[in-house]
Amino acid sequence: MMAMPLIQVDALWLAVEPMDMRAGTERLLARVVQVFGGAQAHHGYLFANARATRIKLLVHDGFGVWCASRRLNSGSFVWPRNGVVGTAPVTLTKDQFDVLVLGLPWVRLEQMRLITRV
Repeated sequence: MMAMPLIQVDALWLAVEPMDMRAGTERLLARVVQVFGGAQAHHGYLFANARATRIKLLVHDGFGVWCASRRLNSGSFVWPRNGVVGTAPVTLTKDQFDVLVLGLPWVRLEQMRLITRV
């Protein structure tokens, strides 16, 4: 018997502007509404602090909202900066998300899969 995932996430979005990590669920949700017009069911929204050492994930599961956080003991998450990406929303694949939360360079994921020099 295959277990169903507790939280289904069909799309992931990165907030480019830094967020105060003291923000709770309500403040994060208000930011999602401000930027996207509303939180879509089964979408995840990722936020980082200014130093990109902490991230928070807000997920609307269709019934309510989940909030999770992660921090790195050293180093920082690879995070796009406002102005570098522009105003267009940044979406992530599942693989990119998995790499990002580990603190690895998710933007180079496709390049890392192919060795072109020895």
